[in-house]
Amino acid sequence: MKKLTILILVLATFFSCKTQTKENIKEKKVETPFVWEGANLYFLLTDRFNNGDTSNDVNFDRTKETGKLRGFKGGDIKGITQKIEEGYFTDLGINAIWMTPIVEQIHGGTDEGTGVTYGFHGYWTKDWTAIDSNYGTKKDLKQLVEVAHAKGIRILLDAVINHTGPVTEKDPVWPSDWVRTEPQCKYSNYENTITCTLVKNLPDIKTESDEAVDLPPQLVEKWKTEGRYEDEVAELDAFFERTGYPRAPRFYIMKWLTDYITEFGIDGYRVDTVKHTEEFVWQEFKKECDYAFSEFKKNNQDKVLDDNDFYLVGEVYNYGISSGKAFDFGDKKVNYFDEAFTSLINFELKWNVAQQSEEDVFKRYSNELNTKLKGYGVLNYLSSHDDGQPFDPTREKPYQTATMLLLTPGTSQVYYGDESARSLVVEGTVGDATLRSMMNWDAIESDEKTNKVLEHWQKLGQFRANHPSVGAGTHQMITQEPYTFYRSYTNEDYKDLVVIGLNLAKGEKSIDVSKFFKDGETIHDAYSNEDIVVSNGKAEFSSEFYTVLLEQK
Repeated sequence: MKKLTILILVLATFFSCKTQTKENIKEKKVETPFVWEGANLYFLLTDRFNNGDTSNDVNFDRTKETGKLRGFKGGDIKGITQKIEEGYFTDLGINAIWMTPIVEQIHGGTDEGTGVTYGFHGYWTKDWTAIDSNYGTKKDLKQLVEVAHAKGIRILLDAVINHTGPVTEKDPVWPSDWVRTEPQCKYSNYENTITCTLVKNLPDIKTESDEAVDLPPQLVEKWKTEGRYEDEVAELDAFFERTGYPRAPRFYIMKWLTDYITEFGIDGYRVDTVKHTEEFVWQEFKKECDYAFSEFKKNNQDKVLDDNDFYLVGEVYNYGISSGKAFDFGDKKVNYFDEAFTSLINFELKWNVAQQSEEDVFKRYSNELNTKLKGYGVLNYLSSHDDGQPFDPTREKPYQTATMLLLTPGTSQVYYGDESARSLVVEGTVGDATLRSMMNWDAIESDEKTNKVLEHWQKLGQFRANHPSVGAGTHQMITQEPYTFYRSYTNEDYKDLVVIGLNLAKGEKSIDVSKFFKDGETIHDAYSNEDIVVSNGKAEFSSEFYTVLLEQK
C-alpha cells in the first residue's frame, strides 16, 4: 500500500510538472533582442550636453578668451550619467549612446582664423591613456557604463588613431618617427588622402610604418610626473609580447584604446577619419577590439548584456549607402566592411530625404541593406557635429526629421538636440561651431512647442526600440494612399512585425491589416496609445494624429 501511494504521488508530480511546462512554453514571450543594425543611437558632444560637475569646468589653465563656442562649456561624463538616471534616454527610445572622445586633450589652444580654440570636442589628443579632467575621471566613466547597462543602453566611445592634437606652446610635436607634419592632404586620390595631414597643424600618425619607435619624451615625462610610468611601460611590454606586433605607432594607440574595453566594458567604438588611414589598420584594430571584448566578457560574466560582437562604426567621410561596400577614391576602391567595420556612417540620407518620397527612401534602403550590405549596416543621420549642410539647420521640419530618421531602415543617429529642435544656426560663430551649441534644456523645461516636438521623437523612438523590424527588418508598402507599410524581422525564434501609417487624415482611419492580423484580434496603436479590434481585415479607429504605429497587443 505504501509503495502504491508513493507511485501515485510521483505520477501526479510528473503530470503536474508536464502541464506547468506546457503552460510556461505557451505563455513565454521571446525577449526583444538588441540588434545593432536597427539600434537607436544618440550622438552627443561630451562637453556640450549636460554639466553634472561644475568643479571640473576649468583645467590646465585653459583660460584664454576663445572664439564663439570654441572653448570648454562644462559638459561632462557625470552630466550624461545624470540624464541616463533620470530616464531621458529611455523615454526617447535610445538604446546606445556615442560620446565624442574623452581622452586628455592638448592643454593649449590654437588660432587658425577662428579665434582661440581649445580641444573641447575631444579630437585633439594629448594622451590616449588618460581621461581629460574637463570630462571627469575613470571612476565617472565606470559609473556611466554601469548605469547605462542597467537600463539596457550600450556605450560607444570615439576612437582617433590617425592624428595627434595640434602643436601649441604647451603641446610640442611628437617625434618624427611617430608623425608627419606635411604635406597637407589634397583629397584627389588614395595616396594624398592618407599619407598627409588632414589640415594644417594636425600631425599625422605614421600608421603605415612597421618600424619600432620609443615612447614620445613628452609622454614619458608626463607619466613620470604622474607616478605611473613603470605601470604603463609594463602594460605595453605585456601587450607587445602577447601580440607579437612591432612597436610601431599604430599599435601603441590600439593598445591604449582597447584598454577602455577591458577596463570599462564599453560596447563599441565610432572610429574617426577612417579613409585617412590604410585599410589594413582597421582590420588590425578590429582584431584587438574583439580580443579585448572577449576578455572583458570572460572576466565579467555578470556584466555581459548579450552575445553581440563588439560594434565598430566607421566615419568614411562622404560614404553613402549607394556605394555598397566600396568607397571610391577616384583611383582606387576600398571595402571597409569586410574584416573591419560592422557599419559605416551614411552621409547620403539628408539628400535622399530632401529629394525623394518616403516610399522611395524606405524601399531603397531596405533593398540595399538586405542585398549588397546584408550582414552589415549603415548609421543614418540628418544632422551632425561636422556636416555644415544638415537637413534642417533652422529646425523648421523637426517632425519630418524624426519620422524619416527613425523610420528609415538602418541604424539611426540622433544628434543631441535633434529631438528638441536645437538650432544649428548660431550667430557669430565660424565654421562647425554653429553646430555645437549647448543642449537646450531650458526649452525642454519651459517651451510647449519644444515639448510637442520631443513627444513625437519619443513615440517614434520607443516604437523603434521595441521593434527591431523598424530598423533591421524588410520593408513593404501596403497602400500608397493612404500611405501604409509593414516591416518584418525574423531571427531564430524571434519574429517581429509592425504596420505603420504616415500622413494620414486626422480623425477616422481605416487601415488594411488583413495579411498580418486576424479578425477579432486586439492590436495596439503605439502613437495614440489606443487598442483596436480587427474587423473585416481592417483596423478602424479615430485619433487626432497623422501617424499610426500598429503592433501586436
